[in-house]
Amino acid sequence: MGRVEGKVAFITGAARGQGRSHAIRLASEGASIIAVDICEPIATMNYPLASEEDLQQTVKEVEAVGGSILASKADVRHREELVDVVARGLEAFGRLDVVCANAGICPSLDSTPLSGFIDATDVDLIGAMNTVAATVPHLQSGASIIITGSTAGLMNGTTENIGASGGHGYMFAKRTVFQYLESIALLLAPHMIRANAIHPTNCDTDLLHNEDVYRAFRPDLEHPTREDAMVALPYMQAMPIPYIDPGDVSALVLFLASDESRYLTGMNIRLDAGAMLKKPPM
Repeated sequence: MGRVEGKVAFITGAARGQGRSHAIRLASEGASIIAVDICEPIATMNYPLASEEDLQQTVKEVEAVGGSILASKADVRHREELVDVVARGLEAFGRLDVVCANAGICPSLDSTPLSGFIDATDVDLIGAMNTVAATVPHLQSGASIIITGSTAGLMNGTTENIGASGGHGYMFAKRTVFQYLESIALLLAPHMIRANAIHPTNCDTDLLHNEDVYRAFRPDLEHPTREDAMVALPYMQAMPIPYIDPGDVSALVLFLASDESRYLTGMNIRLDAGAMLKKPPM
């Protein structure tokens, strides 16, 4: 217990899924949390994004483990909104030590050509860059930046068939995160600020559990269900599992946020149950 005692963590996409899990885990180990989520729909998404009620549930669960939290609506596509939340977080907690650029989407609808691609890159890539830009002026020696990437986004034949252009945008964003991470880690290293990325495989969240992703795994069915997809999901990993749990990612986030990883930087870490080793044709 207390592995991040006294630290303050800024987490995007914190209303549910991996973001909520990270907030609860870090809070349980002594961190104060600054949490943001868009809590509004994005037109190219074919399933509901998190709501304000979801964000308040994160607040309740963080407080239930004894943590302090400031939760706000903010869109990672708009840097000024993140700058405002960071300022309020600094006023509340006095410091900033950990940054989790976690918000992510994989759109499947195109209202105009490339609209899904644009939304995916705006959230998954520009959103991560905005998060770093809004927070890095306030980080001191020993701070840790953690960006959420994607194993599927690094592999050919996985997300490209989700939507007309959104899956391509998701893949482009996650592959660019891989390179972006190495660049900022090198530049921040002289300041003793670490930067690492986690690339999870299938994870038990709403981004995985929707019909568009199920159809990518079961193209033989027009409207595949979760049960239909469960037959194919284990094919992604070398280990015979359908997906990992958000808590599995949070355990790695905790390690990267703590001083236990004080010399670990510039790493693109695959938390993928061997998926990148297997490289299955999809």
